[in-house]
Amino acid sequence: MATVVITGANRGIGLEFVKQYLAKGNKVIALCRNNSDELSQSGAKVIDNVDVSNPECLEKTLPILSDLKIDLLINNAGVLANESLEDMSVSTLEYQFRVNAMGPLMVTHLLKKQLLKGAKVALITSRMGSVKDNTSGGYYGYRMSKSALNIAGVSLAHDLREQGVAVALLHPGYVQTEMVNYGGDISAAVAVERLMQRIVELNLNNTGTFWHSNGEVLPW
Repeated sequence: MATVVITGANRGIGLEFVKQYLAKGNKVIALCRNNSDELSQSGAKVIDNVDVSNPECLEKTLPILSDLKIDLLINNAGVLANESLEDMSVSTLEYQFRVNAMGPLMVTHLLKKQLLKGAKVALITSRMGSVKDNTSGGYYGYRMSKSALNIAGVSLAHDLREQGVAVALLHPGYVQTEMVNYGGDISAAVAVERLMQRIVELNLNNTGTFWHSNGEVLPW
C-alpha cells in the first residue's frame, strides 16, 4: 500500500485520482481549498482550507502532515483563465502563476523531507505550456504559468535525484472537467487511468520528462 498525497482533490482530475488510487488499496490524503460531498464520502483523509496560491497558508497547514511518509505526491491543483491582448488583468495573470507554478513548487518544497527514497512527484501541467506547440496564441497567464511549472519540474528532477525521487511533468489531455466547461474529448476517468500508467513508468532514468497522458513525449 502506497501513501499518496493529492492537491486540488475536491473535483475533476484530482477527485478521480483520489477514487482510482483508493480503489487500488492505497492510503490517500486529499488536499483541497474547499471540500466537496463526493470527496468527503470517498474514504480519503481530507485536509481542506489548503490554498496553494498562498505560501503562508501552506506553511500553516502542511505541517499537519509532518509525520507522514509519502510515496507519491501529485501536484494537481490548477486554474485557467482565457486572456487575450485586449482583455487581461495583472491580478488574473498573477493568480494563475501563484496557483499553477508557485503552488506546486512550494508544496513540494514543504513536503520534501517526507518523500521516501524511491518516491515520485507528479506535476499536472499542460501542453499549453510548450513554446514549440503554441500555434494559436492567447491564454497568456495559463501558458506562461504552465511553462514556469515545466522549468520548475526539470529543476526538481535534478535536485531530488540524490534523494532517489523521480519527477514527471504530465499533460492529462483535453479532459471533460468543469475547468473547460466539460468540453474535453476524454473523461477524467480515462485521463487519470493513463496518467497513473505514466507514473508507474516514471523512474530516475526518465525523471524530468514532459509527457502526454497517452505516452507521447511533448516538446518544450
